[in-house]
Amino acid sequence: MIFHTFGDNKEKAVLFIHGMLTPWQIWNEAKEYFSKDHYVIIPELDAHTQDESSHFESVKKEAEVIERYILENLNGKIYMICGLSMGGAIAADLVMRGNIETQNLVLDGAPLLKLSGFLRKIMKGNYKTIIRKTKKRDSKVIESAKKNFLPEDRLDDFFKLADRMEEDSITNMIDTIFAGTDIRRINSKPNILFLHGTKGNESVSKKAAKMLKEKNPQTDIMEFDGYAHAQLAVFEPDKWIDAVSDWEKKKNKMD
Repeated sequence: MIFHTFGDNKEKAVLFIHGMLTPWQIWNEAKEYFSKDHYVIIPELDAHTQDESSHFESVKKEAEVIERYILENLNGKIYMICGLSMGGAIAADLVMRGNIETQNLVLDGAPLLKLSGFLRKIMKGNYKTIIRKTKKRDSKVIESAKKNFLPEDRLDDFFKLADRMEEDSITNMIDTIFAGTDIRRINSKPNILFLHGTKGNESVSKKAAKMLKEKNPQTDIMEFDGYAHAQLAVFEPDKWIDAVSDWEKKKNKMD
């Protein structure tokens, strides 16, 4: 894992965790906005490193590495943690283990629920095929990626991580993401925002958001009608930034 930092480290720290098969640069717009008056930290997760090979072992291992970074560099306290998709599962695990403190937790499409072995098998096959064909620069896969997965200006970064990604890492991602998160009460009681869409597999995120709110009543849920998984953050980052920053300012003014 590689940590990228931006802004003044004397300011309040904000951490952004990207999703599966997504380059860390997906947070470029958020980084530009928040680094004006925050210290921004963006990990380049294992198996997603673009300039060197790395191996993804588990969601918990990624959370442990980030936890150690926060303990060693930020005295165990961070102002806000934002996680997208798989990054949301990592963020949730990170905060729920209780060894660091955050004032604000933002989860977007976090897949916190357990899925069956059959569904996991299908997902592994699909993602492995995407990576194999991306390595060959298959035109159909690239066009599908531009339409459903990443904006065109992030494709070169995606190619770099795909070229280095091993299929064992994909297996470990799917198995540990969809083993389910132990959704429980967070003793430090951070402000929590859970964003999700309504299309396709966002039904999983919707159910996870409700379960999280049952355990942590301070959770706010934003549902974006007609949006697919991670669509808002990936394809309309300015709208995502507006939603999150407005919520953050409102909640922390109340505090």
